[in-house]
Formats: sequence, C-alpha cells, structure tokens
Amino acid sequence: MEESYWQALLQQHTQALLHISFLYVKDWHAAEDIVQDVFVKFFEKQELFRHEASIATYLTRMTINRSKDYLKSFRYRTQQLTNYFTQSISTPNTLLVKEEQLAIADAILALPLKYREPIILYFYQNKTFHDISLLLQLPESTVHYRFTQAKKKLQQQITATEWELFNYESNS
Repeated sequence: MEESYWQALLQQHTQALLHISFLYVKDWHAAEDIVQDVFVKFFEKQELFRHEASIATYLTRMTINRSKDYLKSFRYRTQQLTNYFTQSISTPNTLLVKEEQLAIADAILALPLKYREPIILYFYQNKTFHDISLLLQLPESTVHYRFTQAKKKLQQQITATEWELFNYESNS
C-alpha cells in the first residue's frame, strides 16, 4: 500500500491507541512500544485483515490484546518488582492535568482489569456497550454488569466532589 495511506492510518489512530494501551499498562513508554508493535504487526499481516470490522476496531482489539500480553510478561513483572523495592514514584498521568482528574484516573487505574476495561472503552473511547462486548468478546449483559460494578467501586474510592466531576465529564 502507499506511504500516504500508512501515514494517514498512523495519524488517525495513534493517539486513541496510546490512550487505550496506557490505561491498561499504566506506563507511557510501554504504551508507546505496544502501539508501535501493533502497527508493525498490522503492516506485516495486513492481508489477514478480513474487513469484518473497521480498521479502528481491529487495531483497538490488537492493542488490547498486546497490552494484556504485556501485563503477563516477565518484563512487566520485573519492572513492578523493581519499582516496589526502589520505591520509585511513577510519573504523573500526563493525560489528565487537574488534581481531581488525577484522582479519578488513579481510581480507574486501580480497578481490576475486568472492571477497568468497560470504563475506559465507554468513557474514553466513546464505545457503546454493544461495541465493547464485541471488542472484549463478552456478552453485552456481562459488559453492562462490569460497568455498573466499576462505577460502584469508583464511587467508594473517590470523594464526592471527584464523583460529581466524573459524572459531569461522563455525561458531557
């Protein structure tokens, strides 16, 4: 395919994929590596793309899978152990600047992965429950249940002001 096609593809999807990956792995550099790997794999195996879904959905699914693989990897576990013993402080979330937004983001990142996924995809990627169920390969009722449970857990973890901000932003 033409170089201009690949440049347009990268421009159109890189930021969204970076956000998704970051919200899974909680490390900006790892997220960049993951997204780069996703694009390389897509480039190498583009003939396997069956056009049953949009390219955005396909790349999102690849990013989610690659992020989950990273979380299972020896590299990730070693890094977590090193961070624990060296007491290194992770860099602040550059995506959300305000203090309340940071608290909300931290609360979301602290959720177990099965609850974090629907929240991220719904609020940060503007996906419907149906789209999320297709991406995660789960029944729509399961996605809705996990979403509801995640909101309950978030409400317990953040202050009333932060909860109001979360609801305001999610309804905007």
